[in-house]
Amino acid sequence: MLLSVIVPARNEEDCVEACLRSLVAQSEEIFALSVDWELVMVDDGSTDQTRAIAESIPGVTVVDPAPLEKGWTGKANACFSAAQKARGEWLLFTDADTVHEPGNLRRALHEAEKFKVAMLSYSPRQLVRGLWQRALMPLVFCELALAYPPEKVSNPELRLAAANGQFLLIRADAYRALGGHAAVRGDILEDVELAMLAKRRKLGLRFRYAADAVSTHMYRTNRAMLEGWTKNLALLFANSLALAAWRLLDLVLLIGLPALAALYWRAEIRGLPWVTAGWLIAILWLRTLWRFYARVARSNFSALACALSPLALPLFAALLYRSWFHNRIRRQVRWKDRDYSA
Repeated sequence: MLLSVIVPARNEEDCVEACLRSLVAQSEEIFALSVDWELVMVDDGSTDQTRAIAESIPGVTVVDPAPLEKGWTGKANACFSAAQKARGEWLLFTDADTVHEPGNLRRALHEAEKFKVAMLSYSPRQLVRGLWQRALMPLVFCELALAYPPEKVSNPELRLAAANGQFLLIRADAYRALGGHAAVRGDILEDVELAMLAKRRKLGLRFRYAADAVSTHMYRTNRAMLEGWTKNLALLFANSLALAAWRLLDLVLLIGLPALAALYWRAEIRGLPWVTAGWLIAILWLRTLWRFYARVARSNFSALACALSPLALPLFAALLYRSWFHNRIRRQVRWKDRDYSA
């Protein structure tokens, strides 16, 4: 069998059907489900209708993970349990909140073989709803694009490594040689840690933005978004406090400079030095605005979402601090009703 697709899921009734149906739809005569590849959903202790939905879709095999032991995250345990029984030469780990474009699986396998890599990971197109998701997510993803440039991550000569667990394709023999998810059993960012292991072993890693292949709506509620980024941000950005300070400085400049210019205008101050100062303020504000939007444009979000992003600067800074506090001081994070040591 060429491929095993593994979908870990815990209380994903809102999205799991769309994910699984988009995967089942990949089946075709030359790439037939249950013949050339298998689709396995791991029910990680769901208490909603996730399991029932999955079992109602033909072609999907639903399995239970091994009992969750201390020191393991739920996702690592679910992925490792399914991988132990997987029959494919390649393993694809993909989240239950993803939707896959037609032909995605075959193209991904071809891409991995073309570039001679053991691990291929896609960063999906991010779907957002509501004001705060639209405003916050571009800020996070532009920083990710700057911290983990795909061309540098994919360069075997550089140490920088990253992967996105929403779509992580790995050759089965390479996965087992690395120790699989057991090697990253307690890591919150198990995808990034696996990529680092692959890079150290020089197994070949390719990482790219893939709007053409897969999309995801990561967070269905604002509460989930806050909890998710609290869990992850300080681990993704080693300098999270400094980053928070810089983004707050952006906020001060974007708001403060026009306010200062307005004070000049209301005071009706005359004279060349004051007029010159006013123009300098205007130029500095325009430069700050241009630099800010040039940065946010790297996020691959819509123009509307990027335009709204200054509204979320205080929230982004607060989440960076909150994540730092929970990961570095409190040393505990919470995700999907489970507490993990950070």
